[in-house]
Amino acid sequence: MNEQNSIPTSKVARATQFVKAGVKVGGNYIKHYSKKIIDPSLSKEELHAANAADVYETLSELKGSALKVAQMMSMDKNLLPRAYTDKFAMSQYSAPPLSAPLVVKSFRGSFGKSPSELYDSFNVNASNAASIGQVHQATKNGKKLAVKIQYPGVADSISSDLRMARPMAVQLLKLNDLEIDRYFKEVEERLLEEADYELELRRSVEITQACSDIPHLFFPKYYPELSSKRILTMDWIDGLHLKEFLETNPSQEVRNQIGQALWDFYSFQIHELRQVHADPHPGNFLMTQDGRLGIIDFGCIKVIPDDFYDNYFKLINDDTLRDEAETWRIFRHLEFIVKEDSSAEQQFFYELFVKMIRMLGRPFHAHTFDFSDQSYVDEVYAFFEELTKIDALKNSKAARGSQHGLYINRTYFGLYTLLSDLRANITTTKPEWLTPKRLLEPIQ
Repeated sequence: MNEQNSIPTSKVARATQFVKAGVKVGGNYIKHYSKKIIDPSLSKEELHAANAADVYETLSELKGSALKVAQMMSMDKNLLPRAYTDKFAMSQYSAPPLSAPLVVKSFRGSFGKSPSELYDSFNVNASNAASIGQVHQATKNGKKLAVKIQYPGVADSISSDLRMARPMAVQLLKLNDLEIDRYFKEVEERLLEEADYELELRRSVEITQACSDIPHLFFPKYYPELSSKRILTMDWIDGLHLKEFLETNPSQEVRNQIGQALWDFYSFQIHELRQVHADPHPGNFLMTQDGRLGIIDFGCIKVIPDDFYDNYFKLINDDTLRDEAETWRIFRHLEFIVKEDSSAEQQFFYELFVKMIRMLGRPFHAHTFDFSDQSYVDEVYAFFEELTKIDALKNSKAARGSQHGLYINRTYFGLYTLLSDLRANITTTKPEWLTPKRLLEPIQ
């Protein structure tokens, strides 16, 4: 993997990279349509592949929020052509890493010491590199450690990066201006939190302790004395990422056990803690061949306001959807239907969102659910792909849906995708071990 010796940190330097990407994309369109004159049957797949490669190359050099947006879009498979989602998925754990001199410089800035002065051993070559930071292996007092180092300038560039990424996101996500503003506002808030490793340390310790009774889960121990606002040290835990794990051809029993642990982990956080690990991409999970699941990143946590929780999860209940008056009330409260809508638009959106909720809530309506049925996840993604083509949504006069729903929906899409990839058959009803005794106050 090629190392990166510097990261553009000034606004001018970062803006230049965005402009460079735009120029390359523009050139790709010219090449594509020139070829199409000669061969009218030419599809857009080659164009998408070229654009995806150029956009990813630029965002990889910038790191930070620009690359994080790409990571998020790779999870929302319904929003982008396949070439983009495949390429952007690389940002989950295989972005170009920082060079050794930059790593040492980061340590001196945080601790006034080099890694060799803090650990018994420290591998300056990154084990993996993602959007916000990269991970190195170290040892101390006989323990193998994982050390996460934040890229220079990430925290300071989040807001300006998102403003510069906005035109690209508008084009790729096909959202209206009001929706993209709400989308980016929520993303900015989460990214600012994610760039604060002191906050992540507190959340990691408290949430892993709260989840310690969930069967078949394991977590690293964290070390405050070797952590700072930009560096986080924890135990190194062994396991396989999802793709590697599936290549071992695990038994259905093991798939089900890991899938159940995933479902229980998210159910406990959402319904008992009211805050959730809202970054369910494969790079944040490690799986073992005896059916255990390790969780290694609590940087992105969505705190769920009580008012949103009460209304959002009431919709999952079939009894609510049979109560038309109550469903209308909740739809208005959660801004699925807004005051600017005409009577015809209100009826259209009412029927559309009832259909969506019945589909997304299907796993909750039975004691067990079999995610090995690929047709269910295909149906979900096909539905949301169709949403991008509906003029009433594209031309909406308002942003539709509570901003709190962005990360909750994203969490469930990610969870459903992981369970589908595992082909797990799980129990979806509340298990006996799950009690509210470990309820936490939101971690600020």
